[in-house]
Amino acid sequence: SLYVSEYFSQSAQKLSFYSWYGNAKLFHFHVPEDTVLLRWLLQASRGKGPECTSMEITVHFRHGAPPVINPLGTRFPANATVRPSYNISITLSSAVQNTTFVNVTTPAAGDWFIAAHLPEAAGRIEVKGFSTPCPYMFQADMFVLRLTDMPVLEPGVPMPHTVVSPAKPLHVKVFVPKHASGMRFQLSSCVTSEQRACYVRVLLGSITLPQSFQKSLTCTGSINCSLALDSPPWEKWLQIMVESLGTANASVSVEMLASFTVCRPGSTSSFLNFISLNQSQAGARPGAAGSSAPAAGEAPRNASGQRSSCLQSQPVVREDLDVVSVRYRLLNGPSVPVHSLSPTLLLLSLNTGMDSGGSLVVSLLLNKTSVSLANATVVACVSAASPVLSLNATRNCSTAFSQGYPLSVSTSSGEATLIVLYPQTDDWFLSLQLLCPRGQGDCTSAEAKVTVFAYLTPCFNDCGPYGQCSLLRRHGYLYAGCSCKAGWGGWSCTDDTKAQTVGVQNLATLLLTLSNLMFLPAIAVAVYRYYLVEASVYTYTMFFSTFYHACDQPGVAVMCIMDYDTLQYCDFLGSVVSIWVTILCMARVKKILKYVLFVLGTLLIAMSLQLDRRGVWNMMGPCLFALVIMVTAWVHHGVKRRHCYPSSWKRWVFYLLPGITLAFIAISVYAFMETNENYYYTHSIWHVLVACSVAFLLPPRDKHKKPWAWSQKLTCRYQICQNDREELYAVT
Repeated sequence: SLYVSEYFSQSAQKLSFYSWYGNAKLFHFHVPEDTVLLRWLLQASRGKGPECTSMEITVHFRHGAPPVINPLGTRFPANATVRPSYNISITLSSAVQNTTFVNVTTPAAGDWFIAAHLPEAAGRIEVKGFSTPCPYMFQADMFVLRLTDMPVLEPGVPMPHTVVSPAKPLHVKVFVPKHASGMRFQLSSCVTSEQRACYVRVLLGSITLPQSFQKSLTCTGSINCSLALDSPPWEKWLQIMVESLGTANASVSVEMLASFTVCRPGSTSSFLNFISLNQSQAGARPGAAGSSAPAAGEAPRNASGQRSSCLQSQPVVREDLDVVSVRYRLLNGPSVPVHSLSPTLLLLSLNTGMDSGGSLVVSLLLNKTSVSLANATVVACVSAASPVLSLNATRNCSTAFSQGYPLSVSTSSGEATLIVLYPQTDDWFLSLQLLCPRGQGDCTSAEAKVTVFAYLTPCFNDCGPYGQCSLLRRHGYLYAGCSCKAGWGGWSCTDDTKAQTVGVQNLATLLLTLSNLMFLPAIAVAVYRYYLVEASVYTYTMFFSTFYHACDQPGVAVMCIMDYDTLQYCDFLGSVVSIWVTILCMARVKKILKYVLFVLGTLLIAMSLQLDRRGVWNMMGPCLFALVIMVTAWVHHGVKRRHCYPSSWKRWVFYLLPGITLAFIAISVYAFMETNENYYYTHSIWHVLVACSVAFLLPPRDKHKKPWAWSQKLTCRYQICQNDREELYAVT
């Protein structure tokens, strides 16, 4: 046999601490057909700085769809089926880099996914630029070894083969036809080159993760051994590996035979169903009434034919709505007839390669059943690759190489829903069959009507009221995930273990919004001291900060007066400009220079916030530059007056020192104390401290300006006006 090795690689990704599925970094690979060995090369590395510590990286594997993971141990939504993912841990301790190999023999062909993430996020809100996080990088490479001339085992034709040695197993494949209800594999005529008893092992199927349903058969001696499989995967190549368990130098000759039992489906008028679909969409056309008459006449004959078949197939139309959004429509109506002799089968196609990033939802509603069989139950199975054809005997919904998902409806419980998270790329089947209680009427003539609703959605229930459905992308592959808020968690934001109550949400909103009213004293002081431009900036900041935090709330206590992004930008702009104008006002420079700096600084701050809104230097840069101007102006005033500036010790003790202290405390709270849990009250403290520090730091008004004399301005009487203008010319 000719083996060919292939190598596939993807660029490294920076890992993140886990708080929701979007933090997991996804790698998407495609394993070709006839692959006999798959090897993953996993490379993890970290930075060399002192902030880098030992870290454990969790890597998840899955075939057919992204892995369903739950690192936080939260609850999944009701009716959701979850099977644990296959994962390994990679530890980065003293070594800067770690290389790990994962081998998979006879892997299943198709899509394979790898998801990697760091442990749970600490929840601390870090200001961008204050600290340098340690970079943890992860890269996955794939090596495959495949056969270019794998022998094909034809059904019903015995094929002799030779296993050269235990180190070189024999690989063959057989194609499973559609409507195959069973397969039987037989191994016979086993002879060794050393004339000893044969000892071989046969592995049928491919390995899939997280669960592998590969079948094993051990044959000893010359006795024929066989293995029967129910519901093998339709229209797929089934790989068979035969390996010798004898001595190293002995070859083994065997004869293999594969046979299939094909199920004859009931007759369906696909053409007439297509005509009825067009009529329902486009309305009645001339001649359409005459074409419907044969369909009604054929109904009794079709019903009798369906009773003698092993399954009844119902035509289903796949309707693509949007990205990872599909709706399935039954051509014969939403209700399907279900009998006890043979299952009713519906095909749900999810084989485009772009359908595995959502959630498959199947809902059943029992409409009616025979009056004489009131206690009858309709059992259903949702399975991939092949349908379950014996529901009355096998209730665990298992097929040859997969495990399905069971459902049931009855007169006592008429509704049932199933949610399959990240369904694997394949043809999915819904099998329904009527089970009758013993000794109650004629079960063969009973019939139940079941309404079926099936659809693929990016996020189940759109993540609920406390979540946001986000569409994620890895190269050209799209998948969806829920980002929860207000303490809610879980795959679809249905876990309320740590959820905030409505009272806590209202309290958080009130604290974050009403704490901005502490700017009112600063505005009053600025107006009293004739700093009208500064007062306008403080008013602007108070207004947009109030309504930004009213719109930024994660729960139900939310009010947005305009677009969220606009409110956030105006809030950030007002905060930085308020600091800028306050420090320049303290510098006591000439008015023309002060206002030029006001306008120029505001324009530069607006530009820098547009480039990087959360960068720390967008705030620290203007502050430091304004402080340099202020210190320079104070030194100039001190040298000119030949004493310290400001000269009054009361100014230092009762205004400047308290204001500077409040500002430093506010910066410390903002930069080092805020977390996701305490944000609503630590950030409110930040609002109060900053507003109070502004009121203390504003300088006194100019000496030549009199205070606002509202009583004099509002009275109506003659006043003596003083003209302070200098006379430049005199008339003689």
